[in-house]
Amino acid sequence: MEKEQNFFIKRCFDLARMGAGSVSPNPMVGAVLVHNGKIIGEGFHQRYGGAHAEVNAVASVAEHERALISQSTLYVSLEPCCIYGKTPPCTNLIIQEKIPKVVISCLDLTPEVRGRGVELLRSQGVEVISGVLEEEGKELAATRNVAVSKQRPYIILKMAVSSNGFFAPLNRSQFWLTQATTQRLVHRWRSETDAILIGSTTALMDDPRLDNRHYFGKSPLRIVLDRNLSLPKRLNVFTDGQRTLLVSERIPDTGNSAQVQSLQLAFDESFWEKLMHILWMKYKLGVVLIEGGAKIFESIIAAQMWDEARVLEGKNAMENGIPAPEIPGILTKKKTLGLDGLKVYKNIHRS
Repeated sequence: MEKEQNFFIKRCFDLARMGAGSVSPNPMVGAVLVHNGKIIGEGFHQRYGGAHAEVNAVASVAEHERALISQSTLYVSLEPCCIYGKTPPCTNLIIQEKIPKVVISCLDLTPEVRGRGVELLRSQGVEVISGVLEEEGKELAATRNVAVSKQRPYIILKMAVSSNGFFAPLNRSQFWLTQATTQRLVHRWRSETDAILIGSTTALMDDPRLDNRHYFGKSPLRIVLDRNLSLPKRLNVFTDGQRTLLVSERIPDTGNSAQVQSLQLAFDESFWEKLMHILWMKYKLGVVLIEGGAKIFESIIAAQMWDEARVLEGKNAMENGIPAPEIPGILTKKKTLGLDGLKVYKNIHRS
């Protein structure tokens, strides 16, 4: 039984990941409907505001097998919702379709849902098994669960370092640390996030576009921190037609530009906490990728306002440079990407 449950929950995980970059701030969720060991329906949450995974799984069942739904087990990577949002509660669907058994990986930490979806189903006679491959499920749902429980986006630090541990040249000149294929991976990450954040030094010295040019999918919102409004308006982030949010202590003059929005905020000790809360509450950004300079990373790490760090290690070395910031987290993944390496850290002291 355990082996079978693991198999179908893993299929839910695979389906859920197909929604990466399209469903935030909602979670990625996958679901399969199984009758006597055979999948008769499956689905995933495909886009924000669209049908949930459970709805798509039930809808995918062929007409000649629909009578089997009330004799089947529904596997879901995340606890079915029990509240009305942009769509009706999935618990209603399960009860209406008389699905007798539901197997889930982990709970949805949305305050109105947390455990209540399970309780509601059980009160209606549905057998519910939870905690199947729970840690994997939690990782898959981490972006959503952090956002709804902490009232801020899930924050990912992305940095590249030289083979001997330097972050950038001392003069901040451009120095490519990783190979072209690794850059494609970075653009995939961009397609899966809601926003990319940089500071004024990175914007001025690198003049980056911060868009997704080398992978499928959307380009994220660019967030530029410019405390004193010192950046020239000729930079790519202000002129290339993509969306930018400019954060400053002063009131920015964005003119008639539809692409540039502004946010006035004091750069004080609680800056990161206030900014991230606004990004979630006002802009509904569920995942933010930090691609800033050393000072940005050191500041946000000190504030304990990060969840995951992705460190790319290039094959090139520097004679000297700016040392890479220390990541005070748990190393959870290490892999080789051709000539480059990738280390992923998780913050076990999430604020």
